[in-house]
Amino acid sequence: MSNPIANHLAEVQGAIADAAVQAARKPASVTLVAVSKTHDAQTVALALEAGQRVFGENRVQEAAQKWPALRKRYAGIELHLIGPLQSNKAGEAVALFDVIQTVDREKIAAVLSREMKLQGRNPKLFAQVNTGHEPQKAGIAPEALPAFLKTLQGQYGLSISGLMCIPPVEDDPSRHFRLLATLAKDAGLGELSMGMSGDYPAAIASGATLVRVGSAIFGERPKAPQQAHP
Repeated sequence: MSNPIANHLAEVQGAIADAAVQAARKPASVTLVAVSKTHDAQTVALALEAGQRVFGENRVQEAAQKWPALRKRYAGIELHLIGPLQSNKAGEAVALFDVIQTVDREKIAAVLSREMKLQGRNPKLFAQVNTGHEPQKAGIAPEALPAFLKTLQGQYGLSISGLMCIPPVEDDPSRHFRLLATLAKDAGLGELSMGMSGDYPAAIASGATLVRVGSAIFGERPKAPQQAHP
């Protein structure tokens, strides 16, 4: 039985390797985060069967329903939260995720710090940066990042491993990737989560260490069924 997701994964992995080589980087320096949000466990299992082990989910509740059973079946899974985190879900997120990429405000930092101490778990943390200053989008403003990182470490004892961004749809993403890379360098951070299905080669050229790819692997996300109108 053919596994189309395995074919898609191989294509994306090949494109990542090509982009890395063109940027004079080692392909192994880029981690593929397969974005499995809204896809069911059966679909995700096809990617797991093909050897993929790093996945990204947007919502804590969806991940909690999907991943515990998959972890029992497959070893070595690394799960990333790549969507906004609500403070009332922080405890669940600390218990479930290995990496939380969307730390973007002090209130979340305080709750994460408390939950990590209570649970004795230390997921890797990224600060999300709103590189386009979009009011509707999560993330700390670039100019506020240095003070934010200092507060996270000094007041809450949180170690930030890297930065994450989602560029504005209408902008050239490379400009935002370069900005994030500069911010990370200035902060002494080595990890950069940037680039999605439509622009990950450009992100790799700018130094991405993680790329978040969903539709190029799993296809378009399932849409909610429309109700018939009389």
